[in-house]
Amino acid sequence: MIYSIRLTIAHYYDQPAANSRHLVRVMPRTLANRQNLTTHLLEVFPEPESRSEAVDFFGNKTTFCAHRDQHTEMTIHMSCNVDIHPPQKWRDVSLGVADLGRVCETLRDLGSESPLHFLGPTPRLPPNGAIRDFANDLFHPSDSTVANVIRIGKALHDAMTFDATATTVDTDAADAFHLRRGVCQDFSHIMIIALQSLGIPAGYVSGYLRTLPPPGGVKLEGADAMHAWVRAWGGPDQGWIEYDPTNATLVGTDHIVAGYGRDYSDVSPVRGYLRSSGGQQNTQAVDVAIVG
Repeated sequence: MIYSIRLTIAHYYDQPAANSRHLVRVMPRTLANRQNLTTHLLEVFPEPESRSEAVDFFGNKTTFCAHRDQHTEMTIHMSCNVDIHPPQKWRDVSLGVADLGRVCETLRDLGSESPLHFLGPTPRLPPNGAIRDFANDLFHPSDSTVANVIRIGKALHDAMTFDATATTVDTDAADAFHLRRGVCQDFSHIMIIALQSLGIPAGYVSGYLRTLPPPGGVKLEGADAMHAWVRAWGGPDQGWIEYDPTNATLVGTDHIVAGYGRDYSDVSPVRGYLRSSGGQQNTQAVDVAIVG
């Protein structure tokens, strides 16, 4: 199955901006036995005075661009095709949470896939008593890690309402949980804190969600912008699984990974600084369609 992805991110400044430096993370990854990035193009307007490509610590594709001259808007266009492999069959071979904790205590690997990076907290995801209590109420110590992950993700979906007007990109997970409203970023941050409070390594995934539903299906929430979901580690035999709490589903072929990180800050689509005065407006548009 081949997906065509088109993304446009636009920044409009009330006053001309200059001396800007931005790091862009929007390109899908190539992941063995799962997805393969084929044709791809990333354009930035106005044309940057300098630009470079790199891969960050977690293996995400990054583009650095700099504008010295004044400009009143900056637009990023990304287009690509991604070949999605059929989902691999898997079964729950994850450890119990207590055994998982004992295994984590023996780990010494600090590579990008090490669960040790995903035990928390981070500046954006401090421990929270209300979220911890929510997780504890749902935790079954006799069940596997994967079973607990799915139960907590489903319960969070049931407890929250998707509301694009309730939060902003800077809203704390604790505040979104108190409101019981938010977007995919909020759902994912809350679930990560919940899982980490139990000792389950969990991280943030950014990516894309198929815009058009299958025949007779229902369009999923969050399909008109970059999407976010959660990955959790179930032990050395299970490895990482991914769960989308916004839509209460294990991740399948509708989800295309762009970046892995500890929280949104590690994989934000655009991050940087500039010199300007006044405010700015940002827009984002995404289209994901099957082309083959």
